[in-house]
Amino acid sequence: MPCERKPMRYGHSEGHTDVCFDDTGKYIVTCGSDGDVRIWESLDDDDPKSINVGEKAYSLALKNGKLVTAASNNTVQIHTFPEGDPDGILTRFTTNATHITYNSSGSRVAAGSSDFMVKVVEMYDSSQQKTLRGHTAPILSVTFDPKDEFLTQVTSWPLLQKSNDVINAKSLCRLAWQPKAAKLLAVPVETTVQLYQRDSWAQVGTLSDDLGTQAINVVAWSPCGKFLAAGSIGGLLTVWDVESKLCVERQTHEKGYTVCGLAWHPSGGQIAYTDTEGCLGVLDGLSSSSSSSSTTTSSTMTKVTVLHVFPFTTDTGSLKQGLDKFVDDVGSAIVLPAAVAAPLRPVYDGPMPTPPQKAFQPGSTPAHLMHRFMMWNSVGIVRGYNDDQDNAIDVEFHDTAVHHAMHLTNSLGHTVADLSQEAVLLACPGTDELASKLQCLHFSSWDTNKEWMVDLPKGEDVQALCLGQGWAAAATSALMLRLFSIGGMQRELFSLPGPVVCIAGHGEQLLVVYHRGTGFDGEQALGVQLLQFGQKRRQVIHGEPLPLSRKSHLSWLGFTAEGTPCFIDSEGVVRLLNRSLGNMWTPVCNTRDNCKGKSDHYWVVGVHENPQQLRCIPCKGSRYPPTLPRPAVAVLPFKLPLCQTTTEKGQMEEQYWRSVLLHNHYGFLSSSGYEIDEEGQSQAQKEQQELLMKMFALSCKLEREFRSVELAELMTQNVVTLAIRYASRSGRMALAQRLSDLALEKANQLQGEEPQEEEEEPLQYTRRNTGSHRQAQEEEVDEEQGQEEHMDEGDVAESKRQGKSRESLSISSPTPPISRMSKQSTSFTVSSGLGRSGSAGGQNRVTNVLDSMMSSSKKPTALLSSSGSTGKLNKTPFLKPLAPRPKTKTQSTLLHMNAPKAANKKAAEEREPAVCRLKQTEAPPPASPAEDVENKKHKSGFQLWLEDNRRIILADNPDLEETDVIKEAIGRFRTLSADDRLTWTERAKGQSGDVADMKKRKRGEESRGDKNGQSEADETRQSEADETSAKKKKPLDTSTKLSAFAFNKN
Repeated sequence: MPCERKPMRYGHSEGHTDVCFDDTGKYIVTCGSDGDVRIWESLDDDDPKSINVGEKAYSLALKNGKLVTAASNNTVQIHTFPEGDPDGILTRFTTNATHITYNSSGSRVAAGSSDFMVKVVEMYDSSQQKTLRGHTAPILSVTFDPKDEFLTQVTSWPLLQKSNDVINAKSLCRLAWQPKAAKLLAVPVETTVQLYQRDSWAQVGTLSDDLGTQAINVVAWSPCGKFLAAGSIGGLLTVWDVESKLCVERQTHEKGYTVCGLAWHPSGGQIAYTDTEGCLGVLDGLSSSSSSSSTTTSSTMTKVTVLHVFPFTTDTGSLKQGLDKFVDDVGSAIVLPAAVAAPLRPVYDGPMPTPPQKAFQPGSTPAHLMHRFMMWNSVGIVRGYNDDQDNAIDVEFHDTAVHHAMHLTNSLGHTVADLSQEAVLLACPGTDELASKLQCLHFSSWDTNKEWMVDLPKGEDVQALCLGQGWAAAATSALMLRLFSIGGMQRELFSLPGPVVCIAGHGEQLLVVYHRGTGFDGEQALGVQLLQFGQKRRQVIHGEPLPLSRKSHLSWLGFTAEGTPCFIDSEGVVRLLNRSLGNMWTPVCNTRDNCKGKSDHYWVVGVHENPQQLRCIPCKGSRYPPTLPRPAVAVLPFKLPLCQTTTEKGQMEEQYWRSVLLHNHYGFLSSSGYEIDEEGQSQAQKEQQELLMKMFALSCKLEREFRSVELAELMTQNVVTLAIRYASRSGRMALAQRLSDLALEKANQLQGEEPQEEEEEPLQYTRRNTGSHRQAQEEEVDEEQGQEEHMDEGDVAESKRQGKSRESLSISSPTPPISRMSKQSTSFTVSSGLGRSGSAGGQNRVTNVLDSMMSSSKKPTALLSSSGSTGKLNKTPFLKPLAPRPKTKTQSTLLHMNAPKAANKKAAEEREPAVCRLKQTEAPPPASPAEDVENKKHKSGFQLWLEDNRRIILADNPDLEETDVIKEAIGRFRTLSADDRLTWTERAKGQSGDVADMKKRKRGEESRGDKNGQSEADETRQSEADETSAKKKKPLDTSTKLSAFAFNKN
């Protein structure tokens, strides 16, 4: 089929065009983006007739002397042909119509629009029209079955480039029915044309060309139905013999422009085509038998594409829509199945591989758009413009105090960008002549040279990039990740295990997502790495699989404002890294729950943990927003997908675990040396304990005592005392007994953990001076040594005085923080009348439950007693807390129990004699702050030991810093025997004679008191004198007075 390609000629202004022949083939009719319809007698016609139909004309159809056009004023107009006189408006849409077509007889017109609707209108009466709804994207193409039984339409094709706007689409998808017989439907799919059989809707063939490398836009059948012509994006025109599936003609556009309009002459010997530059061309000399033509015209493309075939009954002209069933009978809906390769080889029935997701930049819109967001994050917005007027980049900051807005000329064609508080990072792909470049505008630099640029090796392109605190990273097509300093110095580089998908940076953290392998059945096999920079560089997550929703892909990756990694998949599920659970990913939100329509989405721009919110932009009918007008940012709340969140129990559980998860960042920031909001942290802990107490009360009401104990295990020690009080007042003595045992366990655990907390206290919230940290730890060891000495001597004296009465109270534990634990311990005074119905059994039960709380010999608790007859409180002594050390923790506000004034007065009366009696057995209190100041002037035993052993520690661990040396020394000093530590302490005492003499005098007084057997009154007076001295040194915290409470009979 040899043919001649005639030179093209100018027809319309640059933009989308369409073409068709009249019924006789005498005229060629075209329309374009200038809004004109031109009628050509031939390609050589120098004065074609023009008809203006609006600002832009998107599509046209001609039959029976009626010219129908789709204009930009959202109307479908009718003009007479060839006169061109207006003949009314056929129908209207809320947006512009994208494609129109006649049926074979010319009695009906089908029109598709960008508002997701298709209308079928009767030509003889425009009021007779049917509207087809339910599409999820703008309509690209519509075509009638030659037998008027089906209406086929395309809304978007998943194999082609996606777009949220018809004007911005660069690919077309045009399908066509075979004329007359109507046995085959031709569907362009990428670089091929797939043929489907009418009756079975099965794919019966595929037409392809080895020279075709770009997607096919439009197809058209010859009037005889034997040949099929196709035009592609790259300007390739191909004609196939359908029966033999051979290419019989191939022509290339003289300038390589995209072919967007295609039509066969009614005689079959000529093809007219138009391109996106507004030019008209003709292929002449094609041999084909004469027949009526069936052409399909053009439109542009949008979102996810679906092919719908609607039944059309010829008797009544009504349309019935069915999207779910697949039947070949007339009157039922038919949806074409996904394309399946022709069975030329044995069929593989296993799972099919999933095309790998391409690399993208989080916070950006697709690169093929002329106006797009290159980056939108918590710092600012980077917009890119690439049109006829300008090729530039605009940088806008949310806070103008960071930097003023910038306008950059994009002469290198940058496609990837990132923005931070320090710099703007840009990258462009490489070409045949130029290498890929990485450009950085370091606007926070203090010198005058604020810009640097790096050329990548030949054949290596930047696919993803990000900025951190003082560094920049770029992932390339060579499976490499390159690190740079913010000033432009090249740093480390390492290989990635697979092709990169995206990367994100925050502070000293770098998050990398890549392809671990090939996914199957629509799944993506992605891996994630989390690297921690700074002084100690380490890999936190070692290439573990990234959990995505079923058949979804990654749509956003980044960090919260507090520095916690998170990501979002295409199903709208937001997942946050749970550092307290072994770096597992926890879903915290689903944006799809807030969408009103199936085609609506939320485009994420930022995530915050405090306050708990997801900042995103709602996109109506799209996955990403347009640049103009500026989109508004919405805020979505977090909600964990727990079960039964409509019930009171489920709501409180969701609130508690969400609070725990979203406040884990305090611990991470603290361990990394950052300052944190202590008030916010304490408020979060208070809310969590309140929620636990509410759930505890609800479980008690539901008589779920085992669940109540489970909740109590999550409480702090002092909140457990509140739970004991609630359980006792509710008459649940078995529960109170178990809770009292749990309180003792928590007290012992806290007692063992506090020395470690004291060691780490200087590094808890901020980076501090190394010398002050060392001095604080050395003082800590000195205090603990002093307490151990006092407590050891107290044990010896106590064993001599008490004899067999050790069961009442014991403070023999040598644990250093015993004073703090005694301060936090709660004392109980029980009335004899407490219990159910005032029965004696109930009274004994209450007494036994509360007595068991002091059974541990290592915890100072209250002495409990009750009188079975009077119902008044006995004056039983309780342990007065030891003098607090200078570094004591404040009691939580949730745990302050304000008793009535009368009860406070009575408790004060009871404490005085109790303290007098117990002071006989108490060890001397620790040194007051005034004494500590004196002790600091002299070296302690630990300091002397450290000076002698520092070289040994550094020889064993040469890489240790000063703070680590102190910690190592503390551990080794504690492993020494008591005699060795006493030896070093005595050496230190030799340097501080006054303090040593004071301690000797105290020991002498105690030993003489034991030998001479002082009377009880003398011991009482001595205890009162000690108490007075302690109060003068430092007053007790008032919270210790509130830590005791009594259960009174109502």
